[in-house]
Amino acid sequence: MKKILCIGHSAYDVTIPMNHFPIENQKYRIDNIVESGGGPANNAAYLLAKWHLNTYYAGIVGKDLFGYRIRKELKDIGINVKYLELSKKWQTSISYIVVNLNNGSRTIFGHNKPEMKMISKKIRLNPDFILVDGYEHQISLKTIKENPKAITIIDAGRATKEIVELSRHVNYLVCSKDFAEQFTNQKIDIKDLNGLVNIYNLLVNEFKNTVVITLGEYGCLYKVNDIVKIMPPYRVVAKDTTGAGDIFHGAFVYGIYQGYDLEKTIKIASIAGALSVTRIGSKQSMPNLEDVMKVYNSNV
Repeated sequence: MKKILCIGHSAYDVTIPMNHFPIENQKYRIDNIVESGGGPANNAAYLLAKWHLNTYYAGIVGKDLFGYRIRKELKDIGINVKYLELSKKWQTSISYIVVNLNNGSRTIFGHNKPEMKMISKKIRLNPDFILVDGYEHQISLKTIKENPKAITIIDAGRATKEIVELSRHVNYLVCSKDFAEQFTNQKIDIKDLNGLVNIYNLLVNEFKNTVVITLGEYGCLYKVNDIVKIMPPYRVVAKDTTGAGDIFHGAFVYGIYQGYDLEKTIKIASIAGALSVTRIGSKQSMPNLEDVMKVYNSNV
């Protein structure tokens, strides 16, 4: 069975749903909180295992309560955690997420140490697919270079030096609107079609790979048969957008794994991300494969 390796960030997410954004200098009684592991590569790996694929995860957490919870959560869904390091030196990163139930927006207070990195410098796996999110730059780059036959994908959220370098070594650059704007130093205007094409082509010419730009509520920008196109989003009423991008990337890897063409892959990923925002939390909101494909087949 083909192997998928996801390399990157893990955090413990504490989500606080509220009916409005909190007002300064007030006290609030919270009726419910939602907790789970999080992080781009972590969430993508979870979705892939939930969708019955042979998935491995590499990253680092603290040797503490939250780290053990993350490890158990991944193992319980069927992920091989051989390359998940439990560190005595570092505490597990924590994200506190305030969700505004009125509009689905979320505000994240992340607590993590940038210098918290995996100690291991070698992954002995020979994966068929590799997804990286840029948080483990050195081992991600090394693993990509050591597995030239693997199909490689990056979840590029920001145009940092490390993520830009990794983006030059992958087959698929699936980046955010922020990454595209930061790298090209141009603002995306969804109404300016010529500007969108220009930004897209700048990325393709620079990175020389397949580029997909996620535009949030406006869908995705991609190219098929030399035509730059926008895939419109699947419309839902959002409750919590936490993890939607991670789920999109996991579902994107699923489509590439299955050999789907780019448009089908993007559409399935878009549906998966959209369905996830109708529920609270990241792991808790991940849709079943059957539900995603039902929506896809009804919209072909």
